[in-house]
Amino acid sequence: MMTDERDAATPGLPDFRAFEVSLQAGEPDTALSAPLLALWQGLRGNWDAAHQLAQREEDSDAAWVHAWLHRVEGDLANARYWYGLAGRPVAQGDIRLEGLAIARQLIEG
Repeated sequence: MMTDERDAATPGLPDFRAFEVSLQAGEPDTALSAPLLALWQGLRGNWDAAHQLAQREEDSDAAWVHAWLHRVEGDLANARYWYGLAGRPVAQGDIRLEGLAIARQLIEG
């Protein structure tokens, strides 16, 4: 099964609320995929760690997170490239809310 086809019933995946709580608690769930862990790090302000994690995978989930990270960084040209690889429209609006929306989508499908 490709990561793009996950559903909320997949064993080992955290629920979205647990992901949000972990952002406040300061400890990520050990079951997070590399793209979700990259989001977790990025949402906590750890851009370098997040970027390294996003580069580990070569699927559309990782490309989407990679795009978001370059948006966070302010490198919009690079972000557009990664959104294209992810097959996603270039996002606008609140960057943090986008990161949370990506996490929700990756967790809940």
